[in-house]
Amino acid sequence: MQGYTLPVFACASAIAALRHLHQEPELHSVKVDLIKPAQIVTIDIEQVAKLNNSSAIAITRSDPGDHLDLTRNTPVWALVTSAEAVKEQKIEIRGGEGVGLQLDRQERAAIYSYARELITANLQPLLHPQESITVTIILPEGRRLAKRTSNEAFGVVEGLSLLGTTGIVQPLVAASQLEAYQTKLAAKAKLFDSLVFCIGENGFDLAQQMGIEPERLVKTANWLGSMLVAAALCEVKSIVLFGYHGKLIKLAGGIFHTHNHLADGRLEIFTTHCALLGMSTESLRQIYTCETTEAALCMLRDLDARENSDWVELLYSAIASRIDSRAENYIAKYSEQKVRVGSVLFDRQRKIIEQSPNATILLSNL
Repeated sequence: MQGYTLPVFACASAIAALRHLHQEPELHSVKVDLIKPAQIVTIDIEQVAKLNNSSAIAITRSDPGDHLDLTRNTPVWALVTSAEAVKEQKIEIRGGEGVGLQLDRQERAAIYSYARELITANLQPLLHPQESITVTIILPEGRRLAKRTSNEAFGVVEGLSLLGTTGIVQPLVAASQLEAYQTKLAAKAKLFDSLVFCIGENGFDLAQQMGIEPERLVKTANWLGSMLVAAALCEVKSIVLFGYHGKLIKLAGGIFHTHNHLADGRLEIFTTHCALLGMSTESLRQIYTCETTEAALCMLRDLDARENSDWVELLYSAIASRIDSRAENYIAKYSEQKVRVGSVLFDRQRKIIEQSPNATILLSNL
């Protein structure tokens, strides 16, 4: 079943609230023009009510269809407040409770361009001639759900993002999507025998900032194992893995599909490597009980600052080397090919934590 992204439900709630404010009877569904793609869909409205003569609120429930998504069935509220005074900006969009804040943009609400475009395009035709409105999106469960994402690792705190470039949920676990990634990989493998795999958009952006030519960059999403083997079968000789440490660390534990719904173990892998390096039992307990790998990294940095030690360097050097060897062995096992692998791990500020010796050599030859 086809599902829709979070911005679509936010937009539907805003449409229902505005129409109810305009004296329309209670609505059970609304039409939303997705824009991307050019398609009009019907979204159910759970509740709608006037708060006073100038404001109304409506609620929808997120439905990603058949795809794994932690926002499934989460309520999406939109509060619409109307004013008669004409403003240059007739539709102002704000983030309320549960919508994340972007730390690198003066804590602006994490409502990205597609969501803003979608809401504006759908509500503009509904406005009265002298009317301007403020739309406040509220995600009551946003703070709780955000703890299960990597949002904070990339500078979005206190809630979820209204992210996406399309209204339809992309089937990232579908075979057809993996095939599309592998097709792009095969095309690049005809041009280069050394490629850079980027796990996530942040890795892709950072790799380009470091001067790596875009033609060598390959997006992998969570399919590291499948993409590594596909590269080997395309006769690629070397690969640099470029990603957030909280994702890449899974490879050090032999986890080659990195989606959280399928496998985790990040803190277990982190703690195990600390133990192998001889860390104290008390420190190991503290690391193991951290909520995220980013929190564990911060703890190690604090420990280094207090004790003038070098746990971060020792740990991530060991983890990076382990990622390289596990990846090379995985490729050899499933393709019978020998491919040299290097890894580059970065933190939530997009700062490089560690670059394995293999990665240093491979990047110098690009």
